[in-house]
Amino acid sequence: MDVYAATYTDSVGNGNFQKFPTASPRSNTIGLNVFQVASKYDGENVRAAVTIQIGDIPLSTWSKTYNYLQEAHAGLRVSKKLWVDLGFFRTHFGTEYLLPVENITSSVAVATYYEPYYEAGLRFNYDPTAKLEINLFLLNGYSVLDYVNTRKSVGVGITYKLNEYAGIGYTNYVGDDAPDSVSTAQIRIAQNAFFNYQKKKIKIQVGTDLYIQQHAYLWDHSKSAIAYSALGTIGYQVTPKWELYGRGETLQDGSGYVSTIIRDVNDKLSGYKLWGCTAGIEYKHSDRSYVRLEARRLQMAQGQDIFYYDGESRNYRYEIMMNAGISLSLLKRYETRTNL
Repeated sequence: MDVYAATYTDSVGNGNFQKFPTASPRSNTIGLNVFQVASKYDGENVRAAVTIQIGDIPLSTWSKTYNYLQEAHAGLRVSKKLWVDLGFFRTHFGTEYLLPVENITSSVAVATYYEPYYEAGLRFNYDPTAKLEINLFLLNGYSVLDYVNTRKSVGVGITYKLNEYAGIGYTNYVGDDAPDSVSTAQIRIAQNAFFNYQKKKIKIQVGTDLYIQQHAYLWDHSKSAIAYSALGTIGYQVTPKWELYGRGETLQDGSGYVSTIIRDVNDKLSGYKLWGCTAGIEYKHSDRSYVRLEARRLQMAQGQDIFYYDGESRNYRYEIMMNAGISLSLLKRYETRTNL
């Protein structure tokens, strides 16, 4: 469970979700980010997992059809090192995880908000060595649990443990999520690479995304569009219970096909271009609980005045959030991707 109190310098109305809503998405209120209960079975030849969730994170980011269902899948062992799983999964794509308890920061980067959060399909999980894990996916679509079209998408997730302190990974998604009635191909190729490091008092997480989509260039639809993002997060443990952390991020989506298309103050169309910086402090009363105080500034490109505060349109936003979380585990934690 994670609860929060937050404030934003953007007037979207009392009780409404802020722009890029993920963790702590409502301003000037005390709220519930997530309360979830998971049941998982890991047998010799059969395994399964079901997670039920409620809170503002699922309300603001998850499927409206299956809002209470975070994951539900079952698998069979095909050989000693190969499993096949079918059902609803949390996303395999991206650098950051989805929940505050899983990341160094409570909030996630804006680019993470536009990545897929969930997926439905078939997964082939192959672990050739103790250090290497390979996952292949056949999916309904990009952040899709129900039907989108007759064309299916594919994805890859690869993690490699360099040593006991560091690991690298590569994830991708390839698919066309346009309706069947659209004859023009709109294949999206999304690629992500990340690096994790943790030793003694230092935690580091670095990642980047690259998107290419057919017939999506804003000013000439016969051409492909390109967007990219990057983030870097570092945490430093000052004492056994206190940690300082910070993150830098950027998203450059000039054609707006990953984020959205807006008309700026100069009456020109463009997609979101932004950078952000985050700083925070965490207190861990125990291994299963934490309290965090975090602040972030998001800065849009010149002319992209998408925030409104104190009677003026602005191209920047400040946000402050306090989070408190606790986890109780009766079973050994089951992961589908190495979390260093």
